[in-house]
Amino acid sequence: LLRHKLTNFEPKKSNKYWTIENSIATYNIDKWGDKYFSINSEGNISVSPEKNSAKKIDLCKLVKELKSREINPPLIIRFNDILKDRINALHDSFLKAIKTYKYKNIYQGVFPVKCNQQKNVLEKIIEFGSQWNFGLEVGSKSELLIGLALLQNQNSLLICNGYKDKKYIEVATLARKLGKKPIIVIEQRDEVKRIIKAVQNLKATPLLGIRAKLSSKSSGRWSKSVGDNSKFGLSIPEIMSTIKELKEANLINEMKLLHFHIGSQISDIAVIKDALQEASQIYVELCKLGAPMQYIDVGGGLGIDFDGTKTSSSTSTNYSLQNYANDVIATIKDSCELNNIEHPTVISESGRAIISHCSVLIFNVLGTSQISSQIKTSHTKPQSLIIENLIETLNQLKILTKKKVNLSEIIELWNDAKKFKEDCLVAFRLGFLNLEERAHAEELTWSCAKEIAYNLNNDEITHPDLYEITETLASTYYANLSIFKSIPDSWAINQIFPTIPIHRHLEEPFCKGNFADLTCDSDGKINSFIDNGKIKSLLNLHKPEPNKDYLIGIFMTGAYQEALGNFHNLFGNTNVIHIDINQDNSYKVKNIIKEDSKAEILQLLDYDSDSLVESIRINTESAIDQKQLTIEEARKLIDQIEISLRNSSYLSE
Repeated sequence: LLRHKLTNFEPKKSNKYWTIENSIATYNIDKWGDKYFSINSEGNISVSPEKNSAKKIDLCKLVKELKSREINPPLIIRFNDILKDRINALHDSFLKAIKTYKYKNIYQGVFPVKCNQQKNVLEKIIEFGSQWNFGLEVGSKSELLIGLALLQNQNSLLICNGYKDKKYIEVATLARKLGKKPIIVIEQRDEVKRIIKAVQNLKATPLLGIRAKLSSKSSGRWSKSVGDNSKFGLSIPEIMSTIKELKEANLINEMKLLHFHIGSQISDIAVIKDALQEASQIYVELCKLGAPMQYIDVGGGLGIDFDGTKTSSSTSTNYSLQNYANDVIATIKDSCELNNIEHPTVISESGRAIISHCSVLIFNVLGTSQISSQIKTSHTKPQSLIIENLIETLNQLKILTKKKVNLSEIIELWNDAKKFKEDCLVAFRLGFLNLEERAHAEELTWSCAKEIAYNLNNDEITHPDLYEITETLASTYYANLSIFKSIPDSWAINQIFPTIPIHRHLEEPFCKGNFADLTCDSDGKINSFIDNGKIKSLLNLHKPEPNKDYLIGIFMTGAYQEALGNFHNLFGNTNVIHIDINQDNSYKVKNIIKEDSKAEILQLLDYDSDSLVESIRINTESAIDQKQLTIEEARKLIDQIEISLRNSSYLSE
């Protein structure tokens, strides 16, 4: 009888000398954290309300204290102080640029409502920007109503973009009589006739702007959304026709603004400079054509550095906020002064740069799964030749990985192991191996992989012929959230957000894994992570501890995610908590927006909860009559259903 003593493979042990500095290097938080996020002495993520501030709170402790209030993950935490700091930083950068270049006008920002329509968010933005008459940009009739209701400062601008029908134009026109400052931006040629007709019917005139299609090339994910084939904006011939029509209708004196947009998250400052030069010249020419221009709106596009590399990659920017402001002010100034044109008020629609940093999505891990490689210690019957070959390969690897050897020998043995596994599959298909033998063969193959993975260094294991081992041995961490609801951009456009455990940074994260969400969809996963400007498919993670939460944070999620989220598998809104950080490093919970209950989600889809319960109750009565269900069981079932309808759609303890 052939006997082999092969023990279960033990995973690599955590390095007891692991330090916070090791974690910082692993997750690059010192680069993308932008001083808002760091790791404290307890190994937890800390949050600071502003750059270089001594005020900090422990994010992990905050989550645990929220749980004691029965506010459980998944949840979104918004830090009002970070939002305020982002608005301050944007205005300070433009104020500094205006002073540096002796610009003879002001900067006046607006926030694009489409970026985050939440009432609590917009109210805070308006509050924090009130000293600079900060306004809003809207792109639909619904957003226009929000803007008219929330903007009380008569000096704040309300930039009206998007498709405009008769009602949209009439509301924006009449709102001017309320003391508001809505500017209707002409983006389609047919809007001109509707504007002229509205003026005739209402005996009122709106403030007008015009959006230009620039020929300048863009960069990044949205590069194809601009140029001659862009969705919005007028070509140069269309601009000329529009100016002519406005003159004929005696509306040219209401033309005040030039608008352009070159895409979102522009990573390369050179693209911004080219667009500014072209747009500035268009502004000058509109002035020469007789339009009393006052504003130039440079649109959105101001990017943020998701990976901290400060490069022109799609997840970064090769410029700072101050660089951006300097180029905007300097370029517009040069064009105007060369043509003896007064400097206009500069407007930007910087949504992502304002709102992203203030929101953090927190979720807990429900469990993990990985490939099994539990090897039996002995066998009392002869093995097939293929399995004997796999056992021999594993034994040779155990010898080779314990000493300095040529890497090519290990690669050769790994290729042998893969070939023997394939041979086992063929033999199984033909009926020469049974299910137990096939299982044994696969376990041996994965043990070969683990032997290699846990005994080679990072440079060796990333060899092209061995890298698949890391992918194969990785664990899947089951996340208590819906990708489609909370971070849809990670699914829809492969947006990569900084992702990191919010605690245990005094322990080495020796596991590698990715995340699968709660939905029954194969796309419901997070398997792209930032790695010093590169993209990696696996994240360094800790092994979850029994009966303890393992908490993960996804950062910079404030822009678009809540607006775009859907109810895939009917997972609803998470808890949202607004936090103010106090001077003594304590915090105050300012607002709590409770998560959706199942009943609330069902109601959105025209299901009445009472009717659903009654339908199930009728079924239980039938089951009672047929002696399939007792009255006590029926009552318990209905009670559980009614309780469930009042509770969250996410998993709980």
